[in-house]
Amino acid sequence: MKQLTTGQKAMLIAATVPMVAAGAFGAWGTYTNVVEEFGRAATAAGVVAAGEGVALILALVMVGLTLLGQSAPLPVRAGLWAAPVAAAITGIAVADTTTEAIVYAVTPMAMTASAEGLGLLARRVVIYVTGVDAEAQRRNAATVQRLAVAQARAANHPDRAARAWATRRSWRLFGRVGVGDQALGADLVDVQRDRLRQGADAALVGMLSLGTTDAPAAAAATPSTPAPAPYRSATDVLRESLGEMDPTDAIRVAHDARPDMPPAELASLLVSYGIVVDAVQVALVLHKPAPEHTVERADAATHPQVSELPPVNLQEAVWEAASTLGPEAKAKQIAAHLREQRRLVVDEPYIRAALSRQKKAAVGETKLRPMEGGYA
Repeated sequence: MKQLTTGQKAMLIAATVPMVAAGAFGAWGTYTNVVEEFGRAATAAGVVAAGEGVALILALVMVGLTLLGQSAPLPVRAGLWAAPVAAAITGIAVADTTTEAIVYAVTPMAMTASAEGLGLLARRVVIYVTGVDAEAQRRNAATVQRLAVAQARAANHPDRAARAWATRRSWRLFGRVGVGDQALGADLVDVQRDRLRQGADAALVGMLSLGTTDAPAAAAATPSTPAPAPYRSATDVLRESLGEMDPTDAIRVAHDARPDMPPAELASLLVSYGIVVDAVQVALVLHKPAPEHTVERADAATHPQVSELPPVNLQEAVWEAASTLGPEAKAKQIAAHLREQRRLVVDEPYIRAALSRQKKAAVGETKLRPMEGGYA
């Protein structure tokens, strides 16, 4: 961002003071003319407020918007001329002679010129300091929008006459794109400078080259020099790099660089670099979990595989816990063991009943076991 020097500030102040003075004298002249005709100061003050006063207010609004880096809307720009014109018509209406009508009509123009001059000066200061011309961007955006509509109509309108008219309008609008854009003008000058350099190099090569008989010898003696690479800005290089990436990876890279951007602004940023995506696609990519990959290393130790426990019912789980804890385990201990190991919540009466059934089953198996050995 550039800074104004002391000399530049002094010159701006020196140019602003006469503008303000001219506007003030114009308002004072209108006030005097109306007082002369009506003889009432209040009426004259009202006329000045409705003419020069409105122009002054709109001029201040325009200067404020320009200092904020924003373009002035159409009502503000139109009002800067409509208000003094109304004051001029009022002066013509109250004049008695043709000479007075001319004088009364010209007097309010001083405020208009002063307001327009202040607005233009403030705009140029903002452009010099920030390098951004909001008015040029507004005009170019409107022209590009009209150009897009005209091209779509020229390509798809069912009426042949409408298509022909849209085609001619597209060419007319194309000539207005970039008018007043200093940044675009500087880039185009750089491109043309590079083209002129290449053309001059080719012309000098043609003029200073040897004849056809000595051309092979000269080519063998002189190493060939590569042609200068065409000029490419940093944005062009980045656009080419991002264009070779997968759109998903490009969205993640842009999100890592600007994590505070919502999906809509992130999609607009990617479109400016040649990645055509919308806000919905960006949101889907950012809310989808990143893919996970398993990497097996040959030098990593092999861990033993543990088989899962066989499925058991609740009663068998109680018997297994009792067998693990030993015959002296209490029902409370078995319940705690099941809760920690099996994630089972079993009350103590059920555990006692299951243990009782286990003992009865063991006694029954003993009685049913066949006799071993013979008679004595």
